[in-house]
Amino acid sequence: MTAKKPRVLVVDDDSEMAEMIADHLGASGYVAECAAGGNAALAALRRRSFDAVITDLRMDEVDGFDVLRASLEDDPARPVLIMTAYGTIDSAIDALRRGAAHYLTKPFKLGEACLFLERSLADRGLRTENEQLRRLVDERFGFQGLIGKSASMQQLYDLLSRVAAASAPVLLLGESGTGKELVARAIHFGGPRAKAPFVAVNCAALPEQLLESELFGHARGAFTGATEAKKGLFVEANEGTLLLDEIGELPLPLQAKLLRALESSAIRPVGGAAERSVDVRIVAATNRDLAAAVQEKRFREDLYYRLHVIPIHLPPLRDRREDIPLLVEHFVRRYAERHRGAPPRQIGADVMKWLIDQPWPGNVRELENTVERLLLLARGTNADLRDLSPVAAEPAPEALPPLGGEIVPLRVMQRRYVEWVLSQTGGNKVRAAQLLGIDASTIYRMLARGE
Repeated sequence: MTAKKPRVLVVDDDSEMAEMIADHLGASGYVAECAAGGNAALAALRRRSFDAVITDLRMDEVDGFDVLRASLEDDPARPVLIMTAYGTIDSAIDALRRGAAHYLTKPFKLGEACLFLERSLADRGLRTENEQLRRLVDERFGFQGLIGKSASMQQLYDLLSRVAAASAPVLLLGESGTGKELVARAIHFGGPRAKAPFVAVNCAALPEQLLESELFGHARGAFTGATEAKKGLFVEANEGTLLLDEIGELPLPLQAKLLRALESSAIRPVGGAAERSVDVRIVAATNRDLAAAVQEKRFREDLYYRLHVIPIHLPPLRDRREDIPLLVEHFVRRYAERHRGAPPRQIGADVMKWLIDQPWPGNVRELENTVERLLLLARGTNADLRDLSPVAAEPAPEALPPLGGEIVPLRVMQRRYVEWVLSQTGGNKVRAAQLLGIDASTIYRMLARGE
């Protein structure tokens, strides 16, 4: 089968110039169409699909910048070559910043124009192939936004595909930064409740009274400041999914009210007289050992078993290092999307090896933050080992604190250890939380309670 000839739009208000270029392109294996000025070019772009555009920069009414913008809005991957005279080279460079593929300085050789056009189309084909490959990788090695090709992640995808269709409570277990909220969203959007709301709340972020009102709502006048009734997150998530993050931090009185809501599928607002039925799927998440909390009477056993219908353990990043290159590539693309207009940057092979070898106590969240810092601080288009020094400047604590032979309750030991890590980080609670693999709010709460 004969390959399809690329279609090129040639734009110039000098019709003779446009026709001369089009004739040469036609003889070189392209299908070329002329547009006598910017207005005609915009009309042609609306009327027909083109593989590339060659446009003059200086034109009356609608200039080359307008044509460039319209072409990119219609097809961001379509290469646009700018033709310019010597006196407007600065403008041509500006066009490159705006997304033009190349500029040609008049007068130019027609063979030169064909060469740059051929290269631009080849680059477009390569970008298209790369994008198709990325989509294929995401489809093969992902599930609803999750990324990973390791055996543990493949097992997770298989489990999630079956769990998503059910309505039973799910308990997500894993270290901080392993992506528990992403998994909760994957369960929601991969199941029959996908068109209903997905609502998340951090049970450790709010004091008990405020959290109760946040979950179940309150009646007007229920407490000082309750000037209006509030429906609460259970009602907001009706027919959808409610993620209870850090469920292990839920106060015991609220645990009883949550259990009743789960068993009766009904909630009573704070200060309210009537119950309201709700249809909500609960996904709970924690980085704590809930079974140990049950033994220590800090978590209700009946609520634990009510939530433990489908437990899902999320693997730490150190146990799936083969996923790190895929994750890094994903974070590089996200960085490019967030910093449009910035020079494109990549992670060099030596840095990738360093990333793969790290312990990542903060898991995927820590990896993402590290990659973003690397890309921001990179001296060139590829982040290399020279760029690692400010990223790897803060060493992890070198040794465990001495126990002194004393046997103390585990909670006392936890507090001592947290205080020691804080001493190693100069009192920086956020950094200490990253090293410990917990949320900073847990440290604040632990110190406030004197645990």
